[in-house]
Amino acid sequence: MPIIPEQISAHVLIWATALFILKQLVADFLLQTAWMAKGKERQTGWVAPLGAHVAIHALCTLAICVALLPQLAWLALVDLVVHAAIDRSKSLLQARFQFTPVQSGYWWMLGLDQTLHHATHLVFAIALAAASFAG
Repeated sequence: MPIIPEQISAHVLIWATALFILKQLVADFLLQTAWMAKGKERQTGWVAPLGAHVAIHALCTLAICVALLPQLAWLALVDLVVHAAIDRSKSLLQARFQFTPVQSGYWWMLGLDQTLHHATHLVFAIALAAASFAG
């Protein structure tokens, strides 16, 4: 189990968590276009739509880090890679099992996708809070 420091900044943890929850709503739903959503699911030609989608996520993470603790701005690159891996894996699994919205598997995959994104954001919030207290 990863070690979380005994002392972390509750202030930064709360703000970071709130901002990452908002970021997920904005970047994954409000700013994701149909071109991104449909394009990243394709078997070919998925790189550009997925790249645009994860770039929005990375820019939002960068903004959060710059606002709270600029020395952890590199988390934006981590977010870019992790978000791309989660979304591409979901696309491949949905294609493999041919899940559609009328099947429970489709919704399980969506729930797992969102849970993994929120778990990633929780790790980022803890990292920001721990680094803020240490610095």
